[in-house]
Amino acid sequence: MQNETLELEAETPFGGQFGAMDDDAFETVETVEDMSFEVLEEEPVVEAQPNLDVIMNIPVTMQVVLGSTVMPVANLMKLGRGAVVKLDTNISDPVDLIVNGRVVARGEVVVLENEESRFGITLTEIVSPTARQPRSKNG
Repeated sequence: MQNETLELEAETPFGGQFGAMDDDAFETVETVEDMSFEVLEEEPVVEAQPNLDVIMNIPVTMQVVLGSTVMPVANLMKLGRGAVVKLDTNISDPVDLIVNGRVVARGEVVVLENEESRFGITLTEIVSPTARQPRSKNG
């Protein structure tokens, strides 16, 4: 295979004036009154309503966390029926309502009136969306 050298044409067909503009190419308008504008009809703005039906049937995981504790595996292995695990919260502290791993509200545990063997939660605080952080694993 031989080395071939290609010679390129150094001048363009535009010459030295490429990109230069003629001063007479544009019409100068001195005032706004000399300009004319086309009047456009305004179309009414239609606000798009999101279709929330699409997401209303998506299942989410909701948890109510009474408290937490940290213990060594040896103590965990000793737990049995009737054992009491001491949590890091007091009985008067609010419990966290967690949806998909994020705290969305806090409330108080209540016993349901019609079903004395069931608990519920009365919401006392809704956590603002900007403050919603994933709940840490350590409580």
